[in-house]
Amino acid sequence: MNVNTALSGKQQLLPQSGVQQKTSSEPNYSTSYRHSPGYGTLSAGWRGRRSIGMKRVFIIEDDRDIVELVRYNLVNEGFQVTAAHDGATGLATLKKTPPDILLLDLMLPKLSGLEICREIRRDETLNRLPILMLTARGEEADRVVGLEMGADDYVTKPFSPRELIARVKALLRRAELPTDIPHAVEIGKLTIDPASYRVCHSGKPVLLSTLEFRLLYYLASRPNRVFTRDQLLDAVWGTDRFVTPRSVDVYVRRLREKIECDPENPTHLKTVRGAGYLFETRAA
Repeated sequence: MNVNTALSGKQQLLPQSGVQQKTSSEPNYSTSYRHSPGYGTLSAGWRGRRSIGMKRVFIIEDDRDIVELVRYNLVNEGFQVTAAHDGATGLATLKKTPPDILLLDLMLPKLSGLEICREIRRDETLNRLPILMLTARGEEADRVVGLEMGADDYVTKPFSPRELIARVKALLRRAELPTDIPHAVEIGKLTIDPASYRVCHSGKPVLLSTLEFRLLYYLASRPNRVFTRDQLLDAVWGTDRFVTPRSVDVYVRRLREKIECDPENPTHLKTVRGAGYLFETRAA
C-alpha cells in the first residue's frame, strides 16, 4: 500500500514541523516523530553540556512522541527539559522542583491541564510561573477557558517547533524582573509593589501571575487614561506577542475577580465601551 494513502485521514502534519495532532481513532503513533526534520543526535554545541544559567522547562504531556520532539528542540536551544506524562505526577513534580516555565497539555490522564492551572495560580510559591498551553482544541472558546484558568499563552496542535520555541522565549522574557524598579502605587485599599511583584488589597496579599501583575501595574501607574487593547498588548505583552486582543479581555476579567469587591461593578478597572480600558482613581 502506498505510504501516503495509509496515513491519509489519520495524521495531520504541519509542513516541516514534525508535530502531529492525535485523532480519537488513533491516539498514539509510536514512530511518527522519529522521521521529523531535525530528530536525532543533539548538535555538537549542546551535546553533554549543562549550565547553571540554563532555563528549566517542564513539560506535562501524555504523548511521549511530542515530548521527545519538543525536548530535542528545546535542548538544542540551550534549555534543561524534564517531563511528566500525567497530570497528577506533573503537579507533584513541579511543586517539588519548580521550573522556569511550564508547557502544559490540557487533555491529561489523572488530572486535567485546567485543574493544574487552577492549582498553580492558587499556590503562592508557583503563581508567577509562566504557563504555555499545548492544546488540540483550536476553538476560541477553548483557548479563552485556558487563559481564564491562568495560562499565559497557547499553541494549537499541530504546531511548529520553531513557533513553540519563540513563544517559550517570549514568555520567559516577560517573566523577568525589570532592572530599573519603578515606584510603588497606592490607590485606596490597593497597594502595588513592582520591586517584589506583590499586590495587597486591604492589607491582604493578592496572588497574581506575572502577566496579570504587569497589566495591572501598567494601568494603575497611568491612572484615568484610556488604553486600547492593542496599546495594552504592545506595552504589556511586547512586540513578540502571539496572543490576540481578546486575551486582554480575559486578563482584565481575571484581575477584576481578584482586586475588585464587586467584579461586575468595578471601582477601578473600568471598560470604556468602544475604546478600551482605564484604571479609575477618582472613586478611591
